[in-house]
Order: sequence, then structure tokens, then C-alpha cells
Amino acid sequence: MVTRSKRMEPVLQVADGRQQQAAQRLGQSQQTLDERLNRLEELSSYRDEYALHFESRSGLGMTALSARDYRLFLHRLNEAIEQQARLVETARRELETSRGHWVEARGKTTALNRVVEQFQREELRQQDRREQFEQDDRSGRVSRSIG
Repeated sequence: MVTRSKRMEPVLQVADGRQQQAAQRLGQSQQTLDERLNRLEELSSYRDEYALHFESRSGLGMTALSARDYRLFLHRLNEAIEQQARLVETARRELETSRGHWVEARGKTTALNRVVEQFQREELRQQDRREQFEQDDRSGRVSRSIG
């Protein structure tokens, strides 16, 4: 006889697989966010160093052309930083979405595990009752055959 807990095993396996996939996507989303944050930090640091260098050279008789080139490059760096900041925000939203999917999948897996455990406890109680009934029945037959 196939028990209810055994019939639930394929369902539990599917839910577990979905939870694992959601966990992998969550990990990938976290990695993407970390990479984008690092890149943003690198760009910001480079811009700060470049601006500091520009300020230190500006008093040393830079030509108008050199000053314009510095400002233009600094402007491009700021645009790159803004773009990277947008990528960071996109990665944060994706991470939160992934986290939500993982939490949902984990909740379903946990609930299914509880159901299977409840089925197993019920099946064990039924088996214990059957065994007790059989033992009582044997004891009753033995005492009737003796008496």
C-alpha cells in the first residue's frame, strides 16, 4: 500500500527543486549587485582622485585647452558614475525580487514538509494501533484457547 506521505514525495521534490533554483538566482543577484557596487566605488574613487589631481594642477598654469579637457573627462566620469548608480539600483530591485521568490519557495517547501511529517505521524499512529490490535487479538485467542 502506498501511503499519503509516499505519494507526496514527488511534490516535495519539485518544491525543493524550485527552492534550490530560487536560492541560486538569489545568489546570482547578490553577486551582480556586489559587482556593480564595486564598479561604482571604483569609478567614484577614480573621479575623486582625478578631480584632486585637476585641482592641484589648476594653479600651475594649465592651458585653457587642458582645463577644458580635464572638465570634459570629469563630466564623462560623472555620467559613467550616474549610469553605474542606475545599474546598482536595478540590481538591488532584482535582488529583492529574487529574495521574495526564494522566501515564497522556502515557505511552500516548509509547509509541504510539515504536511508530510503530519502524514507520517498519522501513519505511524495507525500502524501502532494495528499492531496493538493484532497483539490484543493474539492475546485474546491465546487466553481463550487456554481457558
